Amino acid sequence: MSMQKKLFSKNLFVFNLVALGVIFGFVIAFAYFTGFGRALPGKKAYAQESTAAAMDASSYAQAQALQNVFRQVSKNVLPVVVEINVTETTTQNAPQGQGNEFPWNYFFGNPNDNGGNNAPQQRQSHGLGSGVIVRKIGSTYYVLTNNHVAGNASDIKIQLNDGREFTAKLVGKDDRKDVALVSFEPKDDSIPVAILGDSNVLQVGDITLAVGNPFGFVSSVTMGIVSALQRNGGPDNNINDFIQTDASINQGNSGGALVNIRGEVIGINTWIASPTGGSIGLGFAIPINNLKKAIDDFINKGKVQYGWLGVSLSDADKDFLKDAGIGDKSGAFVSQVFIDSPADKGGMLPGDFVTRLNGHDVKDTNELVRLVGDLPAGKDAAFSITRDGKSVDLNVRIEARDDKIATNNAKLWPGTIVVPLTDEIRKQFDIASDVKGLYVAQVSDKTPASSMGLRDGDVVTKVNDKAVSNIRDFYKAINTKGSKTFTFERNGSELTTTAFRH
Repeated sequence: MSMQKKLFSKNLFVFNLVALGVIFGFVIAFAYFTGFGRALPGKKAYAQESTAAAMDASSYAQAQALQNVFRQVSKNVLPVVVEINVTETTTQNAPQGQGNEFPWNYFFGNPNDNGGNNAPQQRQSHGLGSGVIVRKIGSTYYVLTNNHVAGNASDIKIQLNDGREFTAKLVGKDDRKDVALVSFEPKDDSIPVAILGDSNVLQVGDITLAVGNPFGFVSSVTMGIVSALQRNGGPDNNINDFIQTDASINQGNSGGALVNIRGEVIGINTWIASPTGGSIGLGFAIPINNLKKAIDDFINKGKVQYGWLGVSLSDADKDFLKDAGIGDKSGAFVSQVFIDSPADKGGMLPGDFVTRLNGHDVKDTNELVRLVGDLPAGKDAAFSITRDGKSVDLNVRIEARDDKIATNNAKLWPGTIVVPLTDEIRKQFDIASDVKGLYVAQVSDKTPASSMGLRDGDVVTKVNDKAVSNIRDFYKAINTKGSKTFTFERNGSELTTTAFRH
């Protein structure tokens, strides 16, 4: 039989029909038992669905617009953030070999002295950080960074975003704010300068981008939000209030820029809180408004010029303020005043509670320190205080801070910090319940209180033979005119100090 006839034979047709039915039945059964292609109850099923088409058109456009903003901000900011490579040179004493002590070295000499070459040796260490180009004067560019990045450098190299490298020099540094300024002269007028924003208008939740060189990964950009504002307690007694952000900040980011959604620098990345040394979302930046005056001071004077009021401030809890007759007000407590300081000349007294400065409400001690530090020397400042339960306004002419004067404890009156004699203090230091007065928490060396004979742990019971039972009474008594004496309890005995007059 020919091939054509075989293909169209009856037997083959029946066979093909049966085979097709088996296959079709298998497919139907498979689909039924697996649920393939069946819509869930109450749902619509489609054979095909485009992800882009399913996205709401307006939402997609908004996301694309935000992405374009990030791109543009990064494009504008990256050229103004530089990498700073530093070399620090330190001098160390040469290690002493075994036997380099009397009497062995005296009688036998030191076999490890290398012919007398055990002189102090210089050692070099290298570091990496970031900086922000903040000013251009003539052909000189100025880069803002942290003091812990460049403050102790013997050699500084600046690398731009485009890879060009320049030698830089230190213009000035300040450890209280952990800030430094370096300069370089590239002979290129096309290098951009950062736009400085206003950190005072920041709010929690604002979008931030951190730009720098973490671990040497040049020109890195991370994104987050402002997690909190006015954080205190930075390392090494830094007096700044910090912007907290969850934008990733790591080693090498120090001195880099924290920018807002407009690409304006609103902070200088400075430190992180981390148990591992890596970012866990707790990064801190110095608000740029804290540093604007410092930039001018560095350029014009080579250092930060602080205003000086001449007081010692103490943190005070609610119980202390209540005992002082202040109540629940916000402000800063003046525990001591330097004799002949601007505060003393302007009429400020120990025990005053500062609530406003130049029309600005004072939140706490840290804020007053920052505000006073930024005041210009030779200008009057308006203070509002609470004294003995009454409001008082004072005008004080601020002077330039001189560390020698500001640390001269001999002029710090009264030279002691006292606190209410609570039940907890009585129990802790075994003070009898019938003893009435104020517990001496601290007496500073070389102060009037120290020279008069007061010590930590004493209990002041009288000032000039007048009983004092609370904080308000104590400060009211020490602010009277004439000489002062303190009567106090020590180890169960009542004693009286020598007199002091100022």
